Amino acid sequence: MTVATFADIFAGIGGFRIALEKAGLQCLYSCEISPECRQVYAQNFGDVPEIDISEVDFEKIPNINIITAGFPCQPFSICGKRKGFADKRGTIFFYICELIKIKQPEVVILENVKHLLHVEKGSNFRVMINALESLNYFVSYQILNAKDFGLPQNRERVFIVASKHKPFDFSQIEPEQNIQILKSFLCDRANFEYLDPSEYTLIENPKKQDSGLIFVGYRNKSIWKTGIRPNTEHLSRVHRQPNRIYSVGGVHPTLPSQESSGRFFIYLPEEDRVRKLTIQECYRIMGFPEHFKRSQSLSESYKQIGNSVATTVVYKLVKAILQQDLLHKSSVQTLPLVSPKQRKLIQLTIPGL
Repeated sequence: MTVATFADIFAGIGGFRIALEKAGLQCLYSCEISPECRQVYAQNFGDVPEIDISEVDFEKIPNINIITAGFPCQPFSICGKRKGFADKRGTIFFYICELIKIKQPEVVILENVKHLLHVEKGSNFRVMINALESLNYFVSYQILNAKDFGLPQNRERVFIVASKHKPFDFSQIEPEQNIQILKSFLCDRANFEYLDPSEYTLIENPKKQDSGLIFVGYRNKSIWKTGIRPNTEHLSRVHRQPNRIYSVGGVHPTLPSQESSGRFFIYLPEEDRVRKLTIQECYRIMGFPEHFKRSQSLSESYKQIGNSVATTVVYKLVKAILQQDLLHKSSVQTLPLVSPKQRKLIQLTIPGL
């Protein structure tokens, strides 16, 4: 059977792979430095990613049609110090360029936080675009929001598509007509973690924001008291994000990678109670399947899903790439297509885990 192939770089726990396999593509190679993510990846996909991209012999990687990479976002994220290329993790982008130069895929899909566009007044991003264009690729990019693709999460990410044969047209991606609300994705039963009413304050007359968020209150949690203006104690100075509570009648804010950054708490109007979003609910609003095997560490699971990609966004993006014929049929290989049910899952043991 002829099937397009891809390499899953900075694979995390496999968000890109879920989307591309759903679109009919086959993964021939994966790479991920986190041992915790590698273990989850192996449990779900049956193969173990290679470790550090800086130590990979690119010549030995199979020829593929597409390279996907959600490269490290910490150097560019609003939750980090935004040092860009001054952060060693920011320079990892150039390993991707070297891989592209050697393997010459027809399409490259890159994903990162939207603040990538603004670090160092946009100079870092211009360097990236110029580097991809210097490799003789057409480069298109756009910010896509998970809430526009059937997920109740206001998650904006910049997607870059580099293609060899012709430019990719982002306007051909079909968003959902109706924005889903968080209530539809909640668990009926679970070990819910409710807040006591003394732990939060609700506001009067909450209104739905243009983003789809409905801010209804905040946790009574002060971070630093010295020099803080009155009535701003609930604002987190650590992650620049407030300890806000949002109604399930709207969407959820972006899931962070840091569980302690003040989000995850939701208000249920029917119960008039506030509780934490369960880990299963977090995976649902990122588009992960119900059967997905998570880390045994709850805190690690929250971190991993916060660092992942919204799978339905990637799926719609890949479908548009295929529909626009960015892959030449002569380059698509004839391979035995392995279904998820046919895979032999691996129990990976990593020292220290």
